[in-house]
Amino acid sequence: MNRARTFEELRPLLFSIAYRILSSVTEAEDAVQETWLRWEASEARTESPKAYLSTVVTRVALDVLQSARVRREAYTGTWFPEPLLSDPYQDPERSAELADSLSMAALLLMERLSPLERAVFVLREVFAFNFEEIAAAVGRSESACRQLAVRARRHMEEGRPRFDADQRERDKLAERFFNALREGDVDDLRDLLAADVSMVGDSGGKSPQLARGIMGADNVARLFAAYFPMLVRIDVTWQPHELNGQPGAIFCDREGKVLAAMVLDVREGQIQTIRSVTNPDKLAHIGPVADAWAVSREANRAARAARREQEG
Repeated sequence: MNRARTFEELRPLLFSIAYRILSSVTEAEDAVQETWLRWEASEARTESPKAYLSTVVTRVALDVLQSARVRREAYTGTWFPEPLLSDPYQDPERSAELADSLSMAALLLMERLSPLERAVFVLREVFAFNFEEIAAAVGRSESACRQLAVRARRHMEEGRPRFDADQRERDKLAERFFNALREGDVDDLRDLLAADVSMVGDSGGKSPQLARGIMGADNVARLFAAYFPMLVRIDVTWQPHELNGQPGAIFCDREGKVLAAMVLDVREGQIQTIRSVTNPDKLAHIGPVADAWAVSREANRAARAARREQEG
């Protein structure tokens, strides 16, 4: 058996397991690398590399999650998962479960589970591992894992939002939304937003915060219509991009450096939640990161100049 080739074939699965447990691209990549190092150093022979490596990556991810939860409790402001551009693991038979578990709403809901509940939920409900495999991965009995699965499933079902399944409709709505942002069209923005829409950002205290949390279609529409045309004036661009399986966009400065990632939750033909990630630590895996403070200062200067032009 060629271990390197086998590992590369399983890498997408291992990353997808680790990301759903950790909600972090960088930590998931580190967990996968640590899994490879442990397997490379091991002399153990296994009939099922998939089962063996899934066990190792789950245990590594659980160890990382313990310390990550402590850091998240001390996090400045609202915490969101690191945005994921695309899931490397594809399984047509599990496509619905894979997509549903990847959304930011689902990942945030998983934060309420205990680490063991989260791992069992991911392995069972998302990837359809049997309980013998799950028990080996988390170091608990099959009976205990069944109980963990029941509790995790109940918690997830109680809080899980339901989003529109028609991807074309979601993408069309997202396109209208980002076009309206560019034009500063308050009325069009308001029409696309649910009455109780919420706009929340994750800056981690390391970038300017557009808003700590704004509720209501009129408030969100007016804020966006006032601010985003100023970004256009200073050559900030944004490109629609699916993030965590949901419609969204990547924002860049005039040099093409990443400023933010924005994700839209769509339900019943309207945008229910807008989440933006501007913490540079959570954007570095996408590309070189912009100086958001400098961009904010330039946008404010552009806004003042625009007001002077109007006054006349």
